[in-house]
Parts: sequence; structure tokens; C-alpha cells
Amino acid sequence: MTNQQHAELQITGMHCASCSTRLEKSLNQLPEVSAVVNIATEKASITFNPSNTDVAALIDAVKSTGFDAHVARDFAAEKKEKNAAYQKERLQFAISVLLLSPLIFEMVSMLFGVHFALPLWAQWLLATPIQFWSGKRFYEGAWSNLKNGSSNMDTLVALGTSAAYFLSFFIMLFGVHQPVYFEASATLITLVLLGKLMEARAKGKASASLEALFKLQPKLAHVERDGEIMDVSAGQLRPNDIFFVRPGEGFPVDGVILEGTSSANESMLTGESLPQTKQVEDKVYAATLNQQGLLKCLATAVGSQTQLAAIIRMVEQAQGSKAPIQRLADRVSSIFVPTVLVLAIITFFAWWILGGHFSTALINAVSVLVIACPCALGLATPTAIVVATGRAAQEGILVKDAAALERAHKLNVLVLDKTGTLTTGFPTLNDLQPAPNCDATELLTIAASLAQHSTHPLSLALTEHARKEAITLNAVNDFNESAGNGLSGVISGKTYLLGSPSFISITGKITLDELALLALQRQGKSVIAVSSNNALLGLIGFGDTLRPSSKAAVEKLRDMGIRVVMLSGDNAATAFAIAQQAGIEEYLAGVLPQDKAKHIASYKTKGALVGMVGDGINDAPALAAADVSFAMKSGSDIAIEAADITLMHNDLMSVVSAIDLSRVTLSKIRQNLFFAFAYNVLGIPLAAIGLLNPVIAGGAMAMSSVSVITNALLLKNWTPEQYSPHYEQELSEEKLT
Repeated sequence: MTNQQHAELQITGMHCASCSTRLEKSLNQLPEVSAVVNIATEKASITFNPSNTDVAALIDAVKSTGFDAHVARDFAAEKKEKNAAYQKERLQFAISVLLLSPLIFEMVSMLFGVHFALPLWAQWLLATPIQFWSGKRFYEGAWSNLKNGSSNMDTLVALGTSAAYFLSFFIMLFGVHQPVYFEASATLITLVLLGKLMEARAKGKASASLEALFKLQPKLAHVERDGEIMDVSAGQLRPNDIFFVRPGEGFPVDGVILEGTSSANESMLTGESLPQTKQVEDKVYAATLNQQGLLKCLATAVGSQTQLAAIIRMVEQAQGSKAPIQRLADRVSSIFVPTVLVLAIITFFAWWILGGHFSTALINAVSVLVIACPCALGLATPTAIVVATGRAAQEGILVKDAAALERAHKLNVLVLDKTGTLTTGFPTLNDLQPAPNCDATELLTIAASLAQHSTHPLSLALTEHARKEAITLNAVNDFNESAGNGLSGVISGKTYLLGSPSFISITGKITLDELALLALQRQGKSVIAVSSNNALLGLIGFGDTLRPSSKAAVEKLRDMGIRVVMLSGDNAATAFAIAQQAGIEEYLAGVLPQDKAKHIASYKTKGALVGMVGDGINDAPALAAADVSFAMKSGSDIAIEAADITLMHNDLMSVVSAIDLSRVTLSKIRQNLFFAFAYNVLGIPLAAIGLLNPVIAGGAMAMSSVSVITNALLLKNWTPEQYSPHYEQELSEEKLT
């Protein structure tokens, strides 16, 4: 599809998995439309070509299928509408319970030997409002599905309760000496309503993590206008506004500090509980907390452009996506209701023909109808995904889609970039070795002048060191950068080269001092050389610190059965030194950016499911090629865009946590699917042979969805892997034990 647009529609009227499957099929029949419908979030995520289809046509397609829809509003507005609907359903349920009470009292009194019998006309009067007012939603849903040639849970409930109600009505009307079942139909509807209420409440808890993110942003901001400080709504802030944040207050938008020093709690963004020191020119983010000191800031991103808004969008996107494992439930749901209807008909005729009792046959058929519940199947996967992605976001792990979360648990090879992934990505210049024909100041001046036009981490380290040394940089003409190799340019009419030793050796036709070079590389340092007119001007060494948690994370990954491989553009000696520090046995050195994706592909051709962790622009192709990709938040926007999972806390231990969460989530989904299948496989036969009366069957059906959601909610107790500064000691003690 070309010229794609995206729309989020809030759907009303869906009650089970067959509803979402039917709606998804209807939308996908439109030209150049790709839709995913999520029963847990009650949203349709749609990609379409506006030249063929518009949003109005999408909404019409939803309505033609028997549901209603509107363009999804902000979280607060949707929450308010859902709360209003929930309160309405609570009132309906309360009235149903009130009307049902006398009917239930009659049943209970008989258990204690007290024969309290309501007149048939009284039972009819009490049951009728429940059947046609409280149960109106089931008739409307069943009729809507019938018009579209399909069926769903509403069909089963409407048929089952109507059979019990009208059988009782005709017995009363014609004075037949048979038991009536007004209390059974009324109890069934009331129990289903109770189940729907509990389901809605549980769904609300599932999205609690996302709701918590919305509540984080402050409502007011202290803004400087015309020299005066005034309080305005945070939504009124615009880029380049000056705002103040007092100690203990949250930042209303993203910005840069102009005046003041403080520390900020950014745990809601990164999952990192330790406060981050903040000073002039440092970035601050909406909804993070200023812990001490008055700060004067310049607004740089507001509204939907803030980091918080981006996180919320990513979480919503993940929660609205569909995991591949859901396809099994969708296929079963598409044939579930027709199959149950056939089984109910077989049950009815088998009991009537063999047993000779019409009422017994009908009641057993009703039990088959109401015990079956496609809702549990439909909710098994999406509810777990909603809870897991929300919990992950709280810990600074942003999952782009459900498929990535599912695939992560199968990873058996994880490829790590070195700079910015295993290491901090902030190399510092700590060795200047000028050649005899050059001095240190000249070497630094030439190197930094060339580096000022490059965004490579080593170039940034060079220019930063030159700034601290108060070096005046020269103008550079004919600048050229060879990705992963080096730089060239003309300074004062003279051509200079700066880059990797191999680049300088080949391009500059220079023989390097291999001993001096190897001495630096064996210390784990990245080394570049500078030359001019076939003459070496010197070597420059950079040290990049291994992230504190890298070694612990590598050990954890190995314990999880994952093969860890490091790719580095550095030479073999430097790559070996870093790999040894991190505890990595397998590494590849001298890998150019364009070759990283080829190495990923080679592992995949050997049957491995490959993950890639990176942070730079040069990692983007490899991230895109991997089965599951992870990007450090400190990396480039391109790398983050290409990745399936973004790690807000720049820590390799977050990769361990993401894979662990994937495994736990898939375990929950499998449990839910097992419970849903087992419930129906066991329940329907018991109902068919007459071992379940309709009331018990209805109660079990109502509780099946609730039990699946409740099981998924246990994912909220998941805790991420944490790095301990005393890891080495703990590991030694553990191995000794």
C-alpha cells in the first residue's frame, strides 16, 4: 500500500472473540485496508489508503457489521465514557438482582424444607423485565449477527434463556403440569450481566499501567510571560516558552535547563530509581520529578511531541496489536458458536427421543448453549498482552508490537553491538601519540578540525576534548566521510586523513608502528590515526567504559540458553579486550556498518532466531534484519524507529528483563488458552449428558472470562532483572553453593 494513513477506532458492542474476528474480516475486505481488532482494548487499529477509503467509510463498515464506532479520543475522554457505561450496567444488574431475589428465595427455601411457592403469574411478572429489559443487549446482538449471517455469544445466551422462558410461559398459559423455569432464565441473564461487569472491571485493571502514565503529567505550569510568572494549563505551553519548576514539582513538558541545578527522578521514563543530576543545558522530560532546586527551563517539546506522549503511543500501539498465537483462538472462535448450536440441537433430540421428556431435553440443550463461552478464548491472549506491555512500560521497556513480545521468548542467538550497547558509548580521549614530525597540539587541532563535521562517537569525543583544551578549530574544505572507516578534508590547502589504522594504511599508503598500535589496542582502546601527504602525524587512543551491568547481563543471557555474539567495527585486539571484560566468548571484529545485517542474515539461514541490540545509525539495517531488535534509548532516532523494543534505561540488563517478560507472558497466554479450551471441552459434554443445570452452567460461563483475565492480571506482579553492584561476589557464592 502507498500513501498510508492510520486510524484508531473505538468499538462498542463487541462481546466475544467471534465479534472481533467478524469485524476484522469485514474491515479487511475494504480496498487497501489492513485492520487489527482487539477485544481487550475494544479498539480497531486500521491502516488504509485515503484515495480509496476514508474514516467515514471505515465507521460505516463497522456499523454494517452490527457494531458502533467513533474515532478514538484521548484516554481521559474514553475512560469517562466507559465509566458512564459501567455505571449504567451496574444499575441494570442491581435491578435484575432485586427482581430475581423472590425467585431465588423460593429455590433456597425448598432446600431447607420450607415450601414457599410464588404464583406462576408472579414468577412471570418478575422474570419478564429481566428477560426483555436486562437481556435486551443479547437480543440486539443476536439479531445484528443474524442479519450478517453469523452468530456469537449473544446468540447462545438469547437462544438459551428464551427457550427456558417461553417453555415456562406456555406451561403457565395452558396449565400444563410441568415445572417452570422462569427463575432459570432470569438467573442466567443476571449471572451473565455479573460476569460482564467483573470482566469490564478486570479490563480496567489491565490498562491501569497506561492510565497511570496519563496521570503523571502535571496540570499546571509556571510560565514567564511579559516578564511576569503566571500559572497556566500545561496544555497551553508552546515551544520556546520559558517555564519554572519548583522543588517537588513535575516537569509539565520536555525542555532544556537555562538556569539552576537539581536532580530529577526519571523512573517513570527509564525504570531507573536513582535520581539523575541536572544542570544548565541538560534535557528534562514531561512528568519526571524535580527533586530539589528551582529550575528555569526552555520548552522544546509539548503536547503530543513529548517523550511521555511517545511512550503512551507506543504502549497503545503494542496493546492494540495481535500476537501470532492469537490466530489459533481466532480460528476456533470463527466456528465455535455454529458448532455449539449443532451440539445443542443434537442434545435436545437425543434426550427427547431417548428419554421421552420434552422439558428435560430442552433444559439440557439450554445448558449446552449457556455453558459454552467464546469470550474466554478471545480474551486469553490480548488481555495478557495489555497487562505485560503496560507493566514493561513502567520499567522502561517499550514494546512496539505483540508479535515482537511473543518472538522474544524463542531467541537463541543475541547479537550485541559494542559501542553504546556493551559500553557506555561515551569514549574519552586519553592517549595522544604524535609522530616525530608533529606535536600534540598540532595533532589534536587537525584531528578535531576534521571531526567537527562528523557525528561518530569518536569524532564527538575529539571535538569535546579540543573544546576543553581551548583549541581553535580550522576550516575544512572538500570534507568526506567513509562510513566505518574515516574522514578526509583539506585544511589550508593540505589534504589530511583521519580514521582507522587500516584506512590510513591503505588510503594514505603509510606503514604504521604496529607495536605502538597493538599496545593501545590490547588495553581495549579504540585507536585512530592521522596522516598527510603519505606521512603519519600520530595515533590517538580512546577509552570506552564497559557498562556496569554488561558482564552480569551476558552471564544471565547465557544462563537463559542464549548464545551471545559481539559485533564490532574495532580491530581484533580491541574487540578481544572488550569481549573478555564482558565475558563474551564469541565476537567478530572489523565489521563495517553495511555488513552487520549480513551477519544477522547468516545466523538466520542456519535456523537461529536472532535478536540484535544496538544504538547507532549504523545499527539500523541490522536491527531491521533481526527477528527481534532492541534499541538503547541513548541511541539514534533511526535505530529506535527500526527496533521492536526500546530500552529507556540504557542497560543491557533490560534486554534480559524483556526476554524474561516474553517468556512469562507466553506462559500466561498458554495457561489462559488451556483453561479456555479445557473449560469448554469438559463443560459442554457434562451439560449434554444432563449433569449441569442451566443456572450452574450460566454461572460457570460468566466466571470463565473473569478467571482468564484474573490470571492475566497476575503479570502485574512480574519484576524485572536488577543489576547488583555486588554481582561478582553473589555469582561466586551461587556457584560455590
